[in-house]
Amino acid sequence: MQITEAMVRDVVREILKQMSTTGQLPASAAQQPADGLELREVGEARLGTAPNEVVIALAPAFGDKLSKRTITGIPHAAVLREVMAGIEEQGVKARVVRVTRTSDVAFVAHAGAKLSGSGIGIGIQSRGTTVIHQRDLEPLNNLELFPQSPVIDLPTYRAIGRNAARYAKGESPAPVPQVSDQMARPKYQAKAAVYHIRETKFVKPDAKTVELQPVFK
Repeated sequence: MQITEAMVRDVVREILKQMSTTGQLPASAAQQPADGLELREVGEARLGTAPNEVVIALAPAFGDKLSKRTITGIPHAAVLREVMAGIEEQGVKARVVRVTRTSDVAFVAHAGAKLSGSGIGIGIQSRGTTVIHQRDLEPLNNLELFPQSPVIDLPTYRAIGRNAARYAKGESPAPVPQVSDQMARPKYQAKAAVYHIRETKFVKPDAKTVELQPVFK
């Protein structure tokens, strides 16, 4: 069966209808809310001065809104823990911020990179899409892009953190291997659209980027 744009719109409309009464993604799309992570705001994010840091920039809904899981059900707590572990195992510091002026993962990642003492940042959307960025690149011209969130698993998130740390140290690592699944787009397109619509509702165009202290439970 061929998946048409009209079919996708119908599925999205039905999911949004279910959300209108609960404010949450339906259980079939998001499973149950995931505990295990508290993101404490500690003030406006400042420009880093440490050359051995990577800034992890979270999109508006990551970690404390919606389902707290990626599009395939991986808890945001686990995603953030693995990315931070990958950075730290390379002897580099991880700093976490929240970008709310946009839901576009490229611009989220670029905002993080511009705040990073090393000039390297990682952007993560609530559905799991991820980018490694560098501050002197254009927002849509990144170091590594991981656009197919349905195929990103925890080892890949750890590898993303590891590569970002290596870029921060001035190395030129081989890109993180990615799985290509031709069925991912038709299978998850409607859910991805809902995630984007919901995340974009939390965008505040004039908001400052906020420093976060992640607390894992």
